Amino acid sequence: MESDRHGTEIERLGDEDGAVRMSENGEDWAQDEAARTVVPWRKQITARGLVASLLIGVLYSVITAKLSLTTGLIPNLNVSVGLLAFVTVKTWTGLLHKAGIVSTPFTRQENTVVQTCAVACYTMTFAGGFGSYLLALNKKTYEQAGVDTPGNVPGSYKEPAYGWMAGFLFVCAFVGLFALVPLRKALIIDYKLPYPTGVATAVLINGFHSDRNNEMAKKQVKGFVKYTGLSFLWSFFQWFFSGDASSCGFAQFPTFGLKAFQQTFFFDFSLTYVGAGMICPHIVNLSLLIGAVLSWGLMWPLIADLKGKWYPAAIPSGSMRSLTGYKVFVSIALILGDGLYNFLKILYFTGRNLRDKKNQKKSKTFPDDHESESAEERKLNELFMRERIPVWVALVGYAALSAISIIVIPLTFPELKWYYCLVAYIIAPALGFCNAYGAGLTDMNMGYNYGKAALFVLAALSGHDSGVVAGLIGCGLIKSIASSCSDLMHDFKTGQLTLTSPRSMFVSQTIGTAMGCVVAPGIFLIFYKAFDVGNPAGEYKAPYALIYRNMAIIGVQGFGALPDHCLHLCYGFFAFAVVLNLAKDFVPSRVGKWVPVPMAMAVPFLVGANFAIDMCIGSVVVLAWDKLNKAKAKTMVPAVASGLICGDGMWLLPSALLALAGLKPPICMKFLPNKSA
Repeated sequence: MESDRHGTEIERLGDEDGAVRMSENGEDWAQDEAARTVVPWRKQITARGLVASLLIGVLYSVITAKLSLTTGLIPNLNVSVGLLAFVTVKTWTGLLHKAGIVSTPFTRQENTVVQTCAVACYTMTFAGGFGSYLLALNKKTYEQAGVDTPGNVPGSYKEPAYGWMAGFLFVCAFVGLFALVPLRKALIIDYKLPYPTGVATAVLINGFHSDRNNEMAKKQVKGFVKYTGLSFLWSFFQWFFSGDASSCGFAQFPTFGLKAFQQTFFFDFSLTYVGAGMICPHIVNLSLLIGAVLSWGLMWPLIADLKGKWYPAAIPSGSMRSLTGYKVFVSIALILGDGLYNFLKILYFTGRNLRDKKNQKKSKTFPDDHESESAEERKLNELFMRERIPVWVALVGYAALSAISIIVIPLTFPELKWYYCLVAYIIAPALGFCNAYGAGLTDMNMGYNYGKAALFVLAALSGHDSGVVAGLIGCGLIKSIASSCSDLMHDFKTGQLTLTSPRSMFVSQTIGTAMGCVVAPGIFLIFYKAFDVGNPAGEYKAPYALIYRNMAIIGVQGFGALPDHCLHLCYGFFAFAVVLNLAKDFVPSRVGKWVPVPMAMAVPFLVGANFAIDMCIGSVVVLAWDKLNKAKAKTMVPAVASGLICGDGMWLLPSALLALAGLKPPICMKFLPNKSA
């Protein structure tokens, strides 16, 4: 079926089955009567659920703090949180039942609310910058950056303390929750973005609460459980060979040879991304591969050969004046070009709709007229839109919280002027949309990228004396809003498929964020006081703190500090993204559906090609399954894909606990070239 010129993102890309697959993922789990019986939104938020959320949130905050201060890399833990939420409340109700106490039935909606609240709580531990931009303000990081370094001015540090850190989180963490509420219909229903993690979490929760008398549901639950177990066992098996170094294990397998491995072209055996690739439309996965070939296959090797000409030869690889500068800013240019195009497009159609309503004309709400929706998908969407969050609440909330932040933050950090905060909050919704849109396609939250861009710009604008502190705090503002927008849309997708009210999702996200603002600074200070945080030779090196401070120091010198021709490349790729979107909208659909998605192309530019290969393997599995048995594939692909994601996600908790206990894998499997070859 060909979509019209203004079809939704996924339909325009020509993967009709892939687009519908997401809705079926929700429909199939909503077949039973229990799914149709939805309690009022206020009853979906319970006292036991909030207590469970707090307990789970504290546990995961400790794990996240450990990871933030050691490697700085935080995996997505939503799936394992959903599982632990189910086990916690089920255990609670089971004990009460044995004691003869009757308790309210545990529903999928309550499970979803607990998961959302707990995730919002632990997210503040890393989104709050305790391992990056906030820690970069302390005296130790200031000294490590070099007290005589130009731009690293004396006194440009602030020691961690519970009061100012909790206050900072409270004034900036909630703003992003209101930024995209008016656009939730566009992102979740109209664009039909996949949000693989949100879908996988919904499938996990629905599987726990489904009526298994339904034959199709039985098959899906069985497939989900089977592949969850296989994925979990495979992750457990891999752990034994991962040693105590980042270069060990199956994740470092040089699938296509050592030279290709050096350019990140290898299959890393990550079943999470294979599962995500099975869920995402094929054109998205193809776009990832095209972006990987363009960047790591062509651009970065060519630019690396120009080392010493385009950028200094004797410079750390993590510096923004090295190849890293090209990677970060070119990917941002693609993301902004695609995201802003679609943001303006939504504004256009929304404005046209308001104009037509004013003239009492029949008009479509959005470019997609939803004629292709199935009956069950329509019911899911109707339930999702039944309990609206008033637009005025979002607008007033965003304006009020922004005003408070604009007043409080400059009082706490005089280096960041109030007018910079004002500009940040004016442009933040557009950046939040870009991030939420990109995360919906690729399942990757790129909020840290927007934060880095803000850091660099604000440091440059604020001047020599204030640039470092202003850049780091401004980075926190933008990163917080962009990340919150993405996280909330992931939760809305989960809520849509579990028939959970958007109001209860929004309220639980708000409560969880408040919990995180209280919990995260306390847990960080425990680590900070108990261990030698920031010691390059210690366990808690906190690598990103020094990186962020050095980025701010470079930013003080302005864009001129970037390597040669970097801005020219950014201009070109921004225009390239706009041209690709224009092509998708205005060329015939039979051609436009094969045009790559710029947002998806941008991700491998920065993070490497290996995950793009993983996701393409997911597409290959789906295509082969469709050829062998299309009917079975249509039914089982969502369950199998979610099982692969969930099993890998479930292993993250015990692996993190093993790391916290100091237990290291016994074997390091490493691949080296044959010297005699």
